[in-house]
Amino acid sequence: MKILIVEDDAGISDFIIPELNHEGFTTCLAVTGREALEKFETEKPDLILLDIMLPELNGLEVLRRIRAVSTVPVILETARGETIDKINGLNLGADDYIPKPFEIEELLARINALLRRMNFNKPETAPLSLRGLSLNIERMNCSLDNNEIVLSKTEFMLLKLLIESQGKVLSRSQIIDEIWGKGHFIDENTVDVYVGYLRTKFSDISKDEFIKTVRGVGYMMI
Repeated sequence: MKILIVEDDAGISDFIIPELNHEGFTTCLAVTGREALEKFETEKPDLILLDIMLPELNGLEVLRRIRAVSTVPVILETARGETIDKINGLNLGADDYIPKPFEIEELLARINALLRRMNFNKPETAPLSLRGLSLNIERMNCSLDNNEIVLSKTEFMLLKLLIESQGKVLSRSQIIDEIWGKGHFIDENTVDVYVGYLRTKFSDISKDEFIKTVRGVGYMMI
């Protein structure tokens, strides 16, 4: 889950980005309204935390332009007591707002509540399947030949990435960027460890090989 944070106050962004990363979200930052629109196009965020008071283009104009092409969830940062900003933002299509200053716990609660609403209204995604291996994305369940396999969150995300990229070799650095996010200082050996976990769990049920090591490059699902 990628969150685009649009905030020109470094004190706020430096505070919330590590907290969101700690909670498992991938984050990217824009500090002006124009940069926000560029990052919206290039980063394809799943949710946007959007300050109203921004240089170049204000947050309401950014929201208006995004809503012309997308229904991506948006939480506005508003000045406490500025009712007109809240009303204008909601009328332009914001999904929620949070008055500044705010506690990180309140922000996380609003993000999670919005994500729950999104999931409630979203049709269930068809499971990913490959040679008897089935991955239910909505329920985070995995089975092989109708035998349930218990996976950690990281193992599940890694397996999902490999299945979705079947036949394509992924380097360790690509896997790290996708699973842990760009900018994380994760040792590449960590990828080997998690691939080993998956292989062990598969081997308890089947002798088939699912994940191939491409020497000097990375891994691919076969």
